[in-house]
Amino acid sequence: MAAHQRLRGRDLVDFSDYTTEDVHALLKLALVLKEAQKTKFPHAILGGQTLALIFDKASTRTRISFEVGMAQLGGHALFVPGETSQMGRGEPIEDTARVLSRYVDGIMIRTFEHATVQRLAEFASVPVVNGLTDDHHPCQVLADVLTLLEHTGRLQGLTVAYVGDGNNMAHSWLQLAPKLGIHIRIAAPAGYLPNADIVEQAKRDAIRNHSQVLVTTDPQRAVENADVIYTDVWASMGAEAEAEHRKRIFSEYQVNSALVRWANPNYLFMHCLPAHRGEEVTAEIIDGEHSIIFDQAENRLHAQKAVLCALMADAGAFGEE
Repeated sequence: MAAHQRLRGRDLVDFSDYTTEDVHALLKLALVLKEAQKTKFPHAILGGQTLALIFDKASTRTRISFEVGMAQLGGHALFVPGETSQMGRGEPIEDTARVLSRYVDGIMIRTFEHATVQRLAEFASVPVVNGLTDDHHPCQVLADVLTLLEHTGRLQGLTVAYVGDGNNMAHSWLQLAPKLGIHIRIAAPAGYLPNADIVEQAKRDAIRNHSQVLVTTDPQRAVENADVIYTDVWASMGAEAEAEHRKRIFSEYQVNSALVRWANPNYLFMHCLPAHRGEEVTAEIIDGEHSIIFDQAENRLHAQKAVLCALMADAGAFGEE
C-alpha cells in the first residue's frame, strides 16, 4: 500500500495524530498533483465525489482553493454558509455530521471553536478537513512547508522564526515543524504566547526528530540567523474588537528592516494572508525580494488537493488495489 493510502478515511483536524511519514506522503503527493496541474495532465482522482464546504468564517483563499481543487480532481464542491444552514439555527453539530455523511464524500469546515471540528469528525462517517479554527490551521502550514521544500530543497535543519500572535498559525507550526526536523521559534508578547500544552508536545516531537523549539517574548532572539521569518495579522478573525489595543501590544513585533537584519541574509519571508501592511509587516518586506507569500497562497491549492486525495480517494483511483 502506498504511503498516502494509509490515510484513506481519516480526518485532518490538526497534525497531532499525523506521523512524520504521513506528512512526507502528503508533500510527495502534493508535488505530483502540482506537476499534473501545471502540465495539464488529467487527474480526476475524485471523479463523482462531493465535498461539502461549511463556512462560519469569511474566506477568499480557502473557499476558492477547495472549490478549484475539487473541480481539478473531477469532483464537486458544495458551498454551505453556516449562517444560512440549520447549524446557524442551532442544530447540533452531531446531527449535521450524521446527515451530511449520508449526502457527501467529505466535509471541509472553517469555523471558530476547534471543538466544533473535533465533534464533527467524531460523528461524521466521511473524512473531515479543518479549513481553519481559532486554534489550528493545518492546511495553511502544510502549504507553507511545501513552499519551503520547493524553495530550499530541504526541510530538515531549517530554522523558522514566527513573530507575532501565538495564534492558530503558531500552533500549527509547533505541531508540524518538529515532526519534519524544522527548528521552530515563536516570539510573542507575554499574554499572547501559544498554548502551553501544544508547546510541550512540540518539544517532545523535537527530541525524537533532532530539532529545536524556542518560545520567547524576544523577537530578535527568535529571528537571529533564521532561514525563514513568518508572521500573521495581530488581530485574527473574532478578535477585531481588540485591534487597536493589540497594535500597541504588538508594536515591537513588527517584521521590518531593523528586525530582518538579524536573520540569515538569504532569509525567506512568509505570511499566510490577508496582510496588513504597516502593522505586522512593512511593505518593503512583504513586497520585497525575500517574500514568497504568493507561492504560499498558490500551494494551498496543491496541498489541499493532496489531503483530499489521500483521505477520500479509493485505491483504484491511484491504479492500486
